[in-house]
Amino acid sequence: MAAPLARPAKTPAPQAAPPLTGPAGPAVSAGPGKPGGPGTRRGQRRAVALFTVPFFALFAAVTVLPMIYAAWMSLYREESSGLGFGGTERVFAGFGNFTEALGNEAFLRSFGNIALYIPAMVGGALVLALLVDSAMARARRFFQIAYFLPHAVPGLIASLIWLYLYTPGLSPVTDALDAFGANWNFFGEDEAIFSVVNISAWQWTGYNMIIFYAGLQAVPREVLEAATVDGAGALRTALQVKIPMIRPTVVLTLLFTCVGAIQLFDAPKLVQLRANTMGEDWSPTMFIYTVAFKGHDYGLAAASSLLLALAAGLLSFVVTKLGNRWKAS
Repeated sequence: MAAPLARPAKTPAPQAAPPLTGPAGPAVSAGPGKPGGPGTRRGQRRAVALFTVPFFALFAAVTVLPMIYAAWMSLYREESSGLGFGGTERVFAGFGNFTEALGNEAFLRSFGNIALYIPAMVGGALVLALLVDSAMARARRFFQIAYFLPHAVPGLIASLIWLYLYTPGLSPVTDALDAFGANWNFFGEDEAIFSVVNISAWQWTGYNMIIFYAGLQAVPREVLEAATVDGAGALRTALQVKIPMIRPTVVLTLLFTCVGAIQLFDAPKLVQLRANTMGEDWSPTMFIYTVAFKGHDYGLAAASSLLLALAAGLLSFVVTKLGNRWKAS
């Protein structure tokens, strides 16, 4: 009789290593090469620095350093001695250039000259956006592209195109006006400002319209349907429903337009070269250009440019505060 086979001895099952614990419970320490480890975090910091350092270097080179140099120049002025025969010397003026700029009537008037620019850019764009967004609008995509296309034209090229269209004897527009017996001098004393506003409106209204239209698309459709059910017409819906619901978009566009308006240069400068009725200090940037490169008063020009930058910052602050107040209400 064969002896029974011996049963193999059971080997104890391997026990799992106790989890590492920390103050917040079980945790596993990440090694240098594991995701989330010190090596990974250092690599992420290097990647961030690699992408951001070139930007900050260019920003410092083209923005910060010129502003510092302009601030230094604004503290000095050139004075001549010996009835103009003894040459010029640079003397410390302190804040004298700033007070001279703030007391300069031409510099202050230049801010008022661009007042027509802002309503045309914002109001016209808002009207176009409401028309494109209306229920009766057709071919919306076509009109969006058609209104936005002028913005793709560089400002200098757009100004040259309109300068050609304003010139009598060359422009088909002036020929058509003459054929209908309408005499309009685009370079006249009272008409030149409208010529400048027209150039800027042609180029920027479509851009603002796209921003407004994007905001209108975010208005809930059920709100508009409820207004229609309550008997509100298209005009009342636009004024009392759509516009109040896109206040942040209006504030953003108003901010962009205000900052862009005080930097207006190419359109008024080219019109001024053709129209003798416009002064060389029509806009703030034209005033700075004239003072610097024709009057050779670089201290006053530097002080005026810093005041212009300060005005842009104050406009941004005021418009942003106004937008926040509208949101709260």
